[in-house]
Order: sequence, then structure tokens, then C-alpha cells
Amino acid sequence: MSQGVGVVGLYVRDQDEACAFYVDKLGFRVHTDARNGDYRWLTVQHPEQPSFQLGLFAPDQPTLDAATVQSLRELVAKGAMPPLVLVVGDCRAAFEQMRARGVEFTQEPVERYGGVDASFRDPSGNGWKMIQARPA
Repeated sequence: MSQGVGVVGLYVRDQDEACAFYVDKLGFRVHTDARNGDYRWLTVQHPEQPSFQLGLFAPDQPTLDAATVQSLRELVAKGAMPPLVLVVGDCRAAFEQMRARGVEFTQEPVERYGGVDASFRDPSGNGWKMIQARPA
């Protein structure tokens, strides 16, 4: 039996805003954008990882009750969710390119633990750690 993770979901406050950020600023592309009534299944993928999708999901009813929706939106906005990791070949070059596209970084590239990393957040508050791939 073959198995693996195909989609990892993120809660976002606005799917259109999140899609624009991930596509226009990070270079992802839309994989699936399907609607069923008010529900929208929106996934993006990095062009170098075609078998993996990032789901941009809005916490909403009826899947969640109103109080949970509000709590999740507040937690995401505060950056309380676990960070995601974007692996790049050259952290400093990626930083300059992404900053030129309007990505706001919370930490500029820093050398530590034998590598280089930087941090940024998406418009919903989800944290990202950008790490330079170490040579094999």
C-alpha cells in the first residue's frame, strides 16, 4: 500500500488574500480552487514540489461552531499556530527576492546552527521559517 501526506492545511482569514500572497509573493501556483456552496477548497503548491499541496482554508461554519471560528481566527492572527518551514537554496537571495515582492520579514537572515534562516508571516498571521538547505 502506498501512502503519504498530500495536503497540509492552514487557516487563513481571507482565502483570496492568502492566495494572492502565496502565488504572487512566494511563487506558489494554484492547484485546486473548488466551491461547494459557501465552502471553498483552495490549495496551492510550490512548483518544485508537485506532489504536495498547501490548503488555504477559512475556519467557518458549519464545520466549526461560531465560538471556535472566532477563537481560531484570533489565534492565527497572533501567530500562535506552529510555524511552517520553507527550504531554499540561498536564504539571503530568497530574502532579497521575497522582500522585493512585498513579503514582510520578522527576522532577517541569520547564521546559526551551521545554516542560515529568516522568518516571515503571511497576511493571516501564520509564521514561516525560511531555512537554507544544507549541502549534502
